[in-house]
Amino acid sequence: MKKIRFGLIGIGAQGGAYAGFLTGKGGFPGMPAPECPPHCELGALCDIDPEKEKMCRENYPEYPFYTDWKEMVASGNVDAVITTVPHYLHPEIAIYCLEHGMNVLVEKPAGVFAKSVREMNECAAKHPETAFGIMFNQRTNKLYQKIKEIVASGEMGEIRRSNWIINSWWRPDSYYAQSEWRATWGGEGGGVLVNQAPHQLDLWQWICGIPSKVYAKCLYGCHRDIAVENDVTIVTEYPNGATGTFITCTHDPIGTDRLEIDLDGGKIVVDSSQTATVYRLKKDEKEMNETMSMMDVAKLTMGNASGADGMYTVETFENTDGWGVQHTTVMENFALHILEGTDLLAPGSDGINGVNLANATQLSSWLGKEVDNPVDEELYLSELNKKIAEEGKFPAR
Repeated sequence: MKKIRFGLIGIGAQGGAYAGFLTGKGGFPGMPAPECPPHCELGALCDIDPEKEKMCRENYPEYPFYTDWKEMVASGNVDAVITTVPHYLHPEIAIYCLEHGMNVLVEKPAGVFAKSVREMNECAAKHPETAFGIMFNQRTNKLYQKIKEIVASGEMGEIRRSNWIINSWWRPDSYYAQSEWRATWGGEGGGVLVNQAPHQLDLWQWICGIPSKVYAKCLYGCHRDIAVENDVTIVTEYPNGATGTFITCTHDPIGTDRLEIDLDGGKIVVDSSQTATVYRLKKDEKEMNETMSMMDVAKLTMGNASGADGMYTVETFENTDGWGVQHTTVMENFALHILEGTDLLAPGSDGINGVNLANATQLSSWLGKEVDNPVDEELYLSELNKKIAEEGKFPAR
């Protein structure tokens, strides 16, 4: 069986887990190790940290190790790379690889600022012979795939509003102290919007569409000694007049993960990314509004036979996939795309949508007003560089 040899650039927590996935030696700490994807294997590893090199040579002695990722790209030992490095480096590495005929699976987020991600996408478009994907592993969740299918089919009409509360990203101070670049403007480019929430920012737009207006309130260093945003409330408007809200933070140890989508013909609710409930109205809301008398409404609110039971049907779905299985599914899909032309679950070009929304959210918070989405790339970069200068730790971008 033909297999794609993956080169891992960056062997931190994520890259280390991927090395385990691709060799069958492990995965995320405390979680069962998934089976190695059948058309994937580890080809080589790369990191500039001597401690990471020592670990790799001890745990993966049969695989080449590099301290220069460009040498790995040119080595002939890999067919594709995965970029598990600080976010700012994703576009830089991807562009070089694409220009040198190397297939690239970019870790989320696609980058920090939209200008660099757009340039990466433009480069990929010039090199269609190379595969370009992004690790949006939560797109493999069968619940979200089913919901996207329902919404896209139009069977429940247009979306009227959507709300996502995703506070299950608790991070203590010890997390932010892991590295000097973590939770900094110059090193990471932001907080929860660029580190934890990109998965949901992608899914939200993948399912509900891309908003045209964004207003946001961000709190910086909320209950944590950091400079970047870790408590965010976003209000969006869409071209069809629909609205949406997105709430996330990293200081809630109990956490909530709940998505609600209101449509003309019903409602979809997802709890904890594990259970989805689809309520389909037997008559769409417009018809109900135009035909129901107050007596009908009274019966409805009192739960009589002619009320709720006769108003909608209920369908539920469950997801049982493990966390690591999602990542290996993306890897396998990427390998099959290279080998057989299978459609990508997450084309790399899709990564700009989440970056645009994160940029618009931060810019709205910085300026204190509603902004267009996508935002002016140069204006955003100018404001970001002001934050980097105030921090005084990293060069301007």
